Amino acid sequence: QVQLVESGGGLVQAGGSLRLSCAASGRTFSRYDMGWFRQAPGKEREFVAAISWSGATTYYADSVKGRSTISRDNAKNTVYLQLNSLKPEDTAVYYCAADRRPIGVVATTPAEYDYWGQGTQVTVSS
Repeated sequence: QVQLVESGGGLVQAGGSLRLSCAASGRTFSRYDMGWFRQAPGKEREFVAAISWSGATTYYADSVKGRSTISRDNAKNTVYLQLNSLKPEDTAVYYCAADRRPIGVVATTPAEYDYWGQGTQVTVSS
């Protein structure tokens, strides 16, 4: 079992930046692929970014590509999501998730992830 705790969300003006963090418990974090998803009110949860267990592979949704960077520090059991040039449409609750059975291709759908954090709110004002 892995527990994930997100932090770093908040209120920011359009064009600003935020760095989200997700701290994981347990000693198996380095074996898991990790992902970030977001969910806006009335919308389905959508993929944002993912990173392989080693950090060698990353993948981004088109909506954030070029504006965001996912990274991880396995020594600290933490994955990060740097969000730049934020837009009002980035407003959502952001969740991190862990895939405990990576198959070599980072997962991009919620059903492929086994553990979830409670989420952190990101609000971008225009």
